[in-house]
Amino acid sequence: MSKFWTLLSHLHALAGPVVMLLYPLYASVVAIESTSKVDDEQWLAYWILYSFLTLMEMVLEPVLQWIPIWYEAKLAFVAWLVLPQFRGAAFIYGKFVREKLIKKYGSSYFQDKSQSPNGKPKNKFVDFITLKKGEH
Repeated sequence: MSKFWTLLSHLHALAGPVVMLLYPLYASVVAIESTSKVDDEQWLAYWILYSFLTLMEMVLEPVLQWIPIWYEAKLAFVAWLVLPQFRGAAFIYGKFVREKLIKKYGSSYFQDKSQSPNGKPKNKFVDFITLKKGEH
């Protein structure tokens, strides 16, 4: 029975990094390379929410250490955000974050952003972050 609990504890320790980082990293690379915008929105929303969750976790660490199931609750929530059956990250972003941003800045602020500063249409993320000749 002790070998079973040891195995279970190792699986538990691996579940967090796999669900919260490894799979989202892989899926984000696949999303960047695909032509669909739907998966881009899901993974950008995931990284926004995961960053916010991590920041809040740092701030609230003294309180959260008193909650014994915090890690399990966070893992379940992040799994809901990540799993393609639920698309939780896109749901939360669309229902809450986008509405707050539109209420604060207006919908015109987020539209017509498809052109880069030099007038050319934006391609992929890689084109955005790479320097062109003369842009030092």
